[in-house]
Amino acid sequence: MAIYRFRVTFEDYDDIIREIDVLSTHTFLDLHQAIHQSTGYNPEVPSSFYISNDQWMKGDEIAYLPEKRKAERGVALMENSKLNKFIDDPHQKFYYTYNFDRPFDFHVQLIKILQEESGKTYPLTVKTIGIAPRAFGSTVVPAEASALKKDKEDYDFLNETEYGIDETESMDLDLMDDEETQDDSEEKDDFSGEFSDNENYEDDY
Repeated sequence: MAIYRFRVTFEDYDDIIREIDVLSTHTFLDLHQAIHQSTGYNPEVPSSFYISNDQWMKGDEIAYLPEKRKAERGVALMENSKLNKFIDDPHQKFYYTYNFDRPFDFHVQLIKILQEESGKTYPLTVKTIGIAPRAFGSTVVPAEASALKKDKEDYDFLNETEYGIDETESMDLDLMDDEETQDDSEEKDDFSGEFSDNENYEDDY
């Protein structure tokens, strides 16, 4: 069976990229869910794909959870629309809007047609570049962000253990610095007093 490889990019963040393999018989809903498995966003919000030309102009709409007006008009539904019924070009493009209440817009382009590989489960994210911006109301943390947080926690732990610096020792060092600074100030005051007395002594003569 044929595999479609789509490149997915944010319209406003074109350095954030996902490449996703799907079966040609998968639906737009499968692709929609696969995209947000890779971004960490909640897929259960109204969203739409639009058949697009090379200039990313919107054509026919394929919707998920459409508003009443669209449903009554008979808009195509993602769950009923197989991808292979809408692929007329080996570089087919779809303009995609996620979450109409707080939208992100995407460019989705077919970049390869491959053969299905045994042992693989599709849809499959094959490339991930960049961390998706946080979506309004999202409770899911993208995997890349979790990895970065873990790296920072590991780094902090190494600083505390490998180099023997913990919070208590840091407080002790700060206290010692304060005491040394106070001692230096007292010595300077004593010296200034002595110098002042000498000046007075010379003035008497």
